[in-house]
Amino acid sequence: MAEQVNVYEAKTQLSKLLERVEAGEEIVIARNGRPVARLVPSQRSGQQEPRRLGGYEHLIEMPDDINEGDDEIEALFYAGPIGPPGNA
Repeated sequence: MAEQVNVYEAKTQLSKLLERVEAGEEIVIARNGRPVARLVPSQRSGQQEPRRLGGYEHLIEMPDDINEGDDEIEALFYAGPIGPPGNA
């Protein structure tokens, strides 16, 4: 069973409580005797499975000309006034 501490104790002893949590303990923080939060050990990045890049290559199709320019879109960027409509 996790140890229960009140909010005041948690505020004044947070560093010590975190050391205990890092050691594997679970601490319950209570307000007026009612549990409101739990301090539990966080998963460390070394314990997680490494991320694999390129997991969507079979789900997304990119056209061969994806990096080529589009004259219409380029014109929208460079033609006309700079700024919001109505400002001259």
